[in-house]
Amino acid sequence: MNPEERMPDDDDEPVTVLVTRRPIAGMQREFEAYLHGITEAASKQPGHLGTTIFRPSGTKDRAYRILFRFDKRSNLARWEQSEEREQWRERAAVVSEPREAVVETGLEAWFTVPNCDVPAHPPKVKMALVVWLGIFLIVTTLMLILMPWISHWHLIPRTLLFTGIVVALMTWVVMPLLTRWFAGWLHPKR
Repeated sequence: MNPEERMPDDDDEPVTVLVTRRPIAGMQREFEAYLHGITEAASKQPGHLGTTIFRPSGTKDRAYRILFRFDKRSNLARWEQSEEREQWRERAAVVSEPREAVVETGLEAWFTVPNCDVPAHPPKVKMALVVWLGIFLIVTTLMLILMPWISHWHLIPRTLLFTGIVVALMTWVVMPLLTRWFAGWLHPKR
């Protein structure tokens, strides 16, 4: 992300960054230390929602896929432009080949493919089924828990509360779990 770039407020949405890095031959231990360090550093940043590391799956594939999730594009930009991030870039240059990065937003970000250098998403029907399952689980649970307390509320405030909770839980709790649990079905090995 260009340090001069400024995001308008209406484009300040949650983002997922898929970074692909390959360690330099003989630098595996140093690369693992780098991964541990940058993951810890990113976790302390405002708006950081989590980091997932997918290590190489075979002997021929040396690529590590690292997913960084942030609540807002502006928080990602703040991290990318920080002095600390620049220091991690310098360390990465010593232990790995140049990175490949893709920034995803919206529903597709929930389904980022960990074993692919380019963004590729499962079929829309699979994405829809997983999203439906997540919403079904949340709505059913909320109806059991919240409705006795808020059923007397007017429709608009009740719906605002209900949908706000559904969106927050889907984004930060349920979809990360479901995409991990259904990874084999969503992204079968070719």
